[in-house]
Amino acid sequence: MSDAHPRADVIIVGAGSAGCVLAARLSADPGLTVLLVEAGGEARDPRIADPGAWALLQGSDVDWQFMTEPQPAMAGRAHPWPRGKVVGGSSAIHAMGHMRGHRADFDNWASAGATGWDHAALLPYFIRSERSPFGAEPGYGDAGPIHLVQPETPHPLTQAHRAAGAACGLTPIRDHNGGQMHGPTLNTMTLVDGKRQSVADAYLTADTRARPNLTLLTGVLVDRLHVENGRVTGLTGTRDGAQLRLAARAGVILSAGAIGSPTILMRSGIGRAQDLQRLGIPVEIDHPEIGANLQDHLLSAGNVYASRQPVPMSATQHSESLTYIHADGQDAQEAPELVVGIVTLPVVSDAFAARPVPGIGSAYTLMFGITHPRSRGRLALSSAAPSAPPVIDPAYLSAPEDRAHFLQALDWARRLGAAEAYAPWRAEEVLPRADDLQDAAARLAFVEAAAFTHHHPVGTCRMGADGAAPVGPDLAVKGVQGLHVVDGAILPGLTTGPVNAAIVAVAERASDLLARHFRQ
Repeated sequence: MSDAHPRADVIIVGAGSAGCVLAARLSADPGLTVLLVEAGGEARDPRIADPGAWALLQGSDVDWQFMTEPQPAMAGRAHPWPRGKVVGGSSAIHAMGHMRGHRADFDNWASAGATGWDHAALLPYFIRSERSPFGAEPGYGDAGPIHLVQPETPHPLTQAHRAAGAACGLTPIRDHNGGQMHGPTLNTMTLVDGKRQSVADAYLTADTRARPNLTLLTGVLVDRLHVENGRVTGLTGTRDGAQLRLAARAGVILSAGAIGSPTILMRSGIGRAQDLQRLGIPVEIDHPEIGANLQDHLLSAGNVYASRQPVPMSATQHSESLTYIHADGQDAQEAPELVVGIVTLPVVSDAFAARPVPGIGSAYTLMFGITHPRSRGRLALSSAAPSAPPVIDPAYLSAPEDRAHFLQALDWARRLGAAEAYAPWRAEEVLPRADDLQDAAARLAFVEAAAFTHHHPVGTCRMGADGAAPVGPDLAVKGVQGLHVVDGAILPGLTTGPVNAAIVAVAERASDLLARHFRQ
């Protein structure tokens, strides 16, 4: 057992979106020593910086390469679940969209017991994190680490998509982050000089890394936490094939993500007792909800069209406009349940691999999906070994509301795709085919075969005030002193749109709360 590294006041596990924010903010106090550990390495793959290459990072060395269990309501398919295994985490491999979410998303968190995490409480932290093109206006940030842009010269299909939405009765909005999300607009993206800006790029700057009280240790696969007399004292992991034990004076913050944080807790004996006992893991605390409440956004690939003219390559990341739409019966003040986005490439799910589809430059896709799925899955360990892949069951489309909303999203995609604004581009609707639309059963079967992850898993260490929630609104794991979780795992529910912006804001607020806690 090696103890070659000095004891820190605080150990942060995971240099992803939340961990980078926490490391930068907490180490700003020179009296607090911070150790940030990450399973992956530095972001040296040149494709990370290239906005158009983001999909090529899936299945690469900077991806954990997780897989779900076969999903009964998704044509029995198992799905790849890419998550970033690199400094920057999933912000180094995602599609760079920055949408805060609808204010109702956060108010619903607070109503469900996550006291202090409503929209009004989080808005200052969105502002603090962002450098927006609208930063001179109230409600937007102008000096934060996250640089935000909208496309200066939108792709012509992006322009057609926005015009189609307006023609179909949707009111255009300027951006997704100004209080409204319903309606056509340009996506806001995390780009600097045409290149990806990960959260590590934004927060772990050269000046931050030079702080003598901050250490970044890469290549550390965390096995388990050490809990003594009800208090976390450190952790054990491996690095370069050798065991490593790290000690923490004040506490440990898990920021390993919606998969990593709960699995570390489980291996440490904190989880659903019956599952831990079956794997021979001694039970420290029976927390049945750790690993539960798993939820994820779904998109569908898709509503594909052969193009009448060559489709230019994207200057950004192939999808510059997501249009959020209210489902039937929704109030205008509610968070939209549906989304349709334009993709400048032909995109189809693996279930349609045998169907003929035009190649790149000859087709485009209207991807459609749902924003607030009611389906809830579970994450579990397959083994006590830290290298063993977890059992991931999102229970996709198991809730009838999700299926109903997905069918509405399909109808909206086809309505937009048939609009006059797309006429100069639309040669033929390739997917769905006529037989996919012949009756309700065929339409549902098409959706089940076309849908796949939008890469936004959350909820597996739900934050709440009720007794079942494993993490309190103070971010502490209930029953263990000095142990906190700050990442997508604690989100009680999904935001409208990509979750990374919300995770950054949550980590910003968490850094203030925990800085005060650790100074006590």
